[in-house]
Amino acid sequence: MPPRDNPTARQARLGIELRKLRERAGKTARETAGLLSTDQAKISNIEAGRIGVSEERIRRLAVFYMCDDAALVDALCAMAREHRGQFWWDEYRGVLAPGFLDIAELEHHAVSLTSVQSVTIPGLLQTEEYARALFSAAHLKLPPDEIEVRVEHRMRRQGVMQTETPPPIDVIIHEAALRMRFGGRKVARAQLERLMEVSNHTHVTVKVIPFTSEDFIEVTHPVLYAGGPVPQLDTVRIDMPFGGRFLNTEAELQRYRKLIAIAEQAALDTEESRQFIRHIARDL
Repeated sequence: MPPRDNPTARQARLGIELRKLRERAGKTARETAGLLSTDQAKISNIEAGRIGVSEERIRRLAVFYMCDDAALVDALCAMAREHRGQFWWDEYRGVLAPGFLDIAELEHHAVSLTSVQSVTIPGLLQTEEYARALFSAAHLKLPPDEIEVRVEHRMRRQGVMQTETPPPIDVIIHEAALRMRFGGRKVARAQLERLMEVSNHTHVTVKVIPFTSEDFIEVTHPVLYAGGPVPQLDTVRIDMPFGGRFLNTEAELQRYRKLIAIAEQAALDTEESRQFIRHIARDL
């Protein structure tokens, strides 16, 4: 099978973690190729996510790399068993840009989700009308059918909240996002009402950072911290108007853990936040 031209973010992450294990063990790609009776080019493609790797080979590599972290090895093997067409977002392959599929995949596999937003409501908590207003923004200039498929995909992402064991979702929203009137007063009010409704779910926590806070520096881009089955597989997603980035180095993860901790300290508690949102909605 030829190498993949466009591996998913998760396929690439599996390769990254295998490379980290190899480098930590002080092994070269040539030595690893010798173990698997293959060539260095294939090892490079595996570590770039361009070629799949079997569970059996991952376990052999773990022994070769002297990795005794059973939980990490099991998590990597679980990633290796996944295949294209297995999940709902594969229906949008070739319809939406790969980044849309990558964020759905990230949310689906996360064991916890923490979102920090300063201008918009997190996608998992958006109403259909609010999402449509965002995708209809003048600077995007999207045709109607593209807007509709993006809205549909965003609504289907919210299925992660309706599973038998949904992940805990912690949302920290700046007051600015609550006061934006995307789509007009009616849409904005319905979005705030949706936010209050969701905040009552046992697995969802919503906190607000008010304008009066003196302790928090604005986060310009939306931040999503997705907890993995083991800490080494945590991922940060930074969303930007024309795409996003996935961060996974320990230094980057630590930086965003600190940012989230600062945001939580600056935010109102859950009941104060609910009352705050209710007050803004009433004034619309």
